[in-house]
Amino acid sequence: MIEINIAKDFALETGARNYSDGPFSGEEFFDKLLRGKYIEARKQGVKLKIILDGTEGYASSFLNEAFIRLGSEFGPDEVWNNLILISNEIPKYIKKVKESIYERKK
Repeated sequence: MIEINIAKDFALETGARNYSDGPFSGEEFFDKLLRGKYIEARKQGVKLKIILDGTEGYASSFLNEAFIRLGSEFGPDEVWNNLILISNEIPKYIKKVKESIYERKK
């Protein structure tokens, strides 16, 4: 299994949607960490575990941008079936991620 702990591997304080919104955006997370780790996990035939706990919280646009891109690039069912999401602190983040994966990028 490949793992991303967002608080440890990316940022304690995540940003908003795009690079233009400031540092640690959802777009930056997708480009610099999420996409590559997802590809690595699929090549190894394992799931990607993402730990959402430990940050100062998330702007909904951060999660939306990162995971809509992942779902759009690799297909929503493919992505959803190959992730393990951990969010014990705020369980609704898992629902937000799933909604984003299945949302089509315009």
